[in-house]
Amino acid sequence: MANTSEEQKMPLLEHLIELRKRMLWSVVTLLVAFLICFAFAEQLFEYLAAPLADVMRENAVSERQQRLIFTDLTEVFFTYVKVAFFFGAFISCPIFLTQIWLFVAPGLYNNEKSAFAPFLIASPILFFIGGALVYFVIFPMAAQFFLGFQVQGTESTIAIELEAKVNEYFSLMMKLIFAFGICFQLPVLMTLLARVGLASAKGMAEKRKYAIVGVFIVAAIFTPPDPLSQLALAIPIVLLYEISILMAKMVERKRTEAENAESGDQTDE
Repeated sequence: MANTSEEQKMPLLEHLIELRKRMLWSVVTLLVAFLICFAFAEQLFEYLAAPLADVMRENAVSERQQRLIFTDLTEVFFTYVKVAFFFGAFISCPIFLTQIWLFVAPGLYNNEKSAFAPFLIASPILFFIGGALVYFVIFPMAAQFFLGFQVQGTESTIAIELEAKVNEYFSLMMKLIFAFGICFQLPVLMTLLARVGLASAKGMAEKRKYAIVGVFIVAAIFTPPDPLSQLALAIPIVLLYEISILMAKMVERKRTEAENAESGDQTDE
């Protein structure tokens, strides 16, 4: 009994050692990427602020207004820390996913590996597409809309000008990027649900109208309150929902073919 207990404990201990090694590689990679990005944090923040800077130049009511301000002594420093961490996490993401794969893959069958691997590749790509949509399309439109509320001062009216803060701008940009990046994971999520039998292409197609309503509600929550930004999020998600239905159909077709092949082999026997 003692020998049996030791035999059962050793594999668990080996798995824990393997997990610790994978986590250590991931954390070290993140730390190195963070330190490198922190050395260029100012340039990286300027890159993130470029969409706002471009719109400010077009809509500024005075040269003084073309700037970002900070009202706390440590605000810029900690914003640069967040910027470095964000870019470091993005750069080290492939290493994280690779370490997860190397830890999980030995315990998977070949068919499970072929099913799981594409999702590890597709997930960061879709997140990047969502973030790029924010940076190049959504935020410039939203900034153009909100800066339109500025009023140039005259003898009879008071000026209304934007005094954007460094940390508030970064927080808004990150919220939008994460919101769009997570929403763009819809095909991955729905395809996984279809693989495990919790969703079907027919069911998703029948609930399409409810899904569209839900998408517009989510778009209204996660985007600035202008119609263009909401449509810019809602329309891609609706398209991704349709892609999810097609992916679910492909999964179901492959499952049916595998079941038919298996039943045919059993009949031959």
